Amino acid sequence: MVLQRQQQLDEILSGELLKEFKTVHAMIEIYCGKHHGVLHGLCEECTELSQYAKTKLDRCVFGQNKPTCNRCPVHCYRPEPKENMRAVMRFSGPRMLFKHPLLAIRHLRHEKKEVPEVPKKNVSNRHLRKSSDKL
Repeated sequence: MVLQRQQQLDEILSGELLKEFKTVHAMIEIYCGKHHGVLHGLCEECTELSQYAKTKLDRCVFGQNKPTCNRCPVHCYRPEPKENMRAVMRFSGPRMLFKHPLLAIRHLRHEKKEVPEVPKKNVSNRHLRKSSDKL
């Protein structure tokens, strides 16, 4: 079960982006469990939000140098998912220290890093993955 879940998480993401996704996914699980009554996994709405977050991480213009979303100068989420994610983070953020302390501490440390300049082009995870597939 855990191995299958891990394979689902890392099919397109790796490195820092995978760590970021694990954090976001854990926050969505906490939110979904309390607000939608799901004990294991995610409801349909939260699954869509998690997949949306994964897609946005994959296409992030910063690639592996991505800052945390609240410090990012590029706002890539559409308005509705952005509000949903804001609600998830507002609710789950304080609870992360109890449920997933390592992810929470890593995220807090990551927030302290300096925000890099916006890259010119072709550094997103998706671009690098697609170009390596062509080789």
